[in-house]
Amino acid sequence: MPSLSGDITWLAIPFGIGGLAWGLFSDRLSARWPAHEDGSVRGFDWRSVVVAIMGTALMAMVPVRFDDPGQRLLFTVFFAASTLLLATDLDQRIMPDLITLPLIVIGLIALGWGGNTLVTKAPVWIALAAAVLLPLGLLALSLPFGEGAFGGGDVKYLMGVGVLVGAIRLFLAVFGAALLGGVVIAGLIATRRITLRSYVPFGPFLIVAAAWAALLPSAS
Repeated sequence: MPSLSGDITWLAIPFGIGGLAWGLFSDRLSARWPAHEDGSVRGFDWRSVVVAIMGTALMAMVPVRFDDPGQRLLFTVFFAASTLLLATDLDQRIMPDLITLPLIVIGLIALGWGGNTLVTKAPVWIALAAAVLLPLGLLALSLPFGEGAFGGGDVKYLMGVGVLVGAIRLFLAVFGAALLGGVVIAGLIATRRITLRSYVPFGPFLIVAAAWAALLPSAS
């Protein structure tokens, strides 16, 4: 495959264009689905830009990061779902079961099929245990902070991430999400965009960090 420069292949261009289109579609879909209680439809705003950039960047990285056709297909689906979840969570603070639950099923099928996930170095049972125990542990730890601090959608999404990327990357995703969230929230407080009592969903940080963890190079 001819390359643009270094590891960046020509495939990154059509993948990126497709990602941009998917990001814009996801933003418009999230403005309508799930239906808003007041029946309103959000127009284009900063969330539209964030989701479009996310979709473009993630899809462009698929052919760069993954050589195996099976992995390219699997993580195209994963990044497409993550982009749509980012859109719905930014718009309505929700990560629908219609997206998160199939991710778990797809990950389990790919894992059982014999590869194409990133669970390659450690025994499969470690990835499965982490995919279940870590999200449930975070949910239990969040309970004292009130409903919504870490929701069911976050739990289901993390389970799907766990069976796709393995225990180590799952822990890195959670750590990265906490770090990114802390930095962003501190910045918003410093600029007086929010207060200490403002609710900030954790899902978007989790999605960005999970994508980052999936894109990390594999150990040789």
